[in-house]
Amino acid sequence: MTVHMKREIEKLKKILLSLCSVVQDRFQQAIESIKRRDINLAEKVIKADIEIDHMEVEIEEECLKILALYQPVAIDLRFIITSLKINNDLERIGDLAVNLAERSVFLANQKDIDIPFDLETMTEKTQSMLGKSLDALVNMDCHLANQVCASDDEVDAMNRHMFVVVQDRIRTNPEQAETLMHLLSVSRYLERIADYATNIAEDVIYMVEAKIVRHKTEEYKS
Repeated sequence: MTVHMKREIEKLKKILLSLCSVVQDRFQQAIESIKRRDINLAEKVIKADIEIDHMEVEIEEECLKILALYQPVAIDLRFIITSLKINNDLERIGDLAVNLAERSVFLANQKDIDIPFDLETMTEKTQSMLGKSLDALVNMDCHLANQVCASDDEVDAMNRHMFVVVQDRIRTNPEQAETLMHLLSVSRYLERIADYATNIAEDVIYMVEAKIVRHKTEEYKS
């Protein structure tokens, strides 16, 4: 690796890790706004989305510049490819945090309603998956990345259960249908964030081990 390329890759790493931190914060703020029925916090998440968009563009431009100028190979090339993919996943998580915040604004203006699923457990599981996937990226830790991949089925199951519960609740309480549909959206957004966390974990495994593990869920459980 040339000195110049090493300097550029280190710069890219710093920007990518900064985006990781911002996205994680926005997601946590969105969840807190739902739990606390905090409209101000939700609106803060919505307004701050432009920062994530700008960082996403900056990272993509840095990746393309390194590819064009230095033609990296082996692990350096895998790092650039992985950075491009993770960059996109992080931007999508940021968008989903905004979606959660928008649902939070609506729910905060409704009468109290029993949440028909275990929101606390689902958010904790999703937050844990995202945190572990980003830790796996920072530490190049494939063992941690595999843990994230193995956890995805649990969040998927929670989301499927939520769908069934909401269907039943709407039949018995049709006047709550709109609120229940917003709560179902919260569950769906959490499930999607867990999916993106899994994508990040899979990309870490590719970067470190040069092994593509998508669609090979049995390997996570071995």
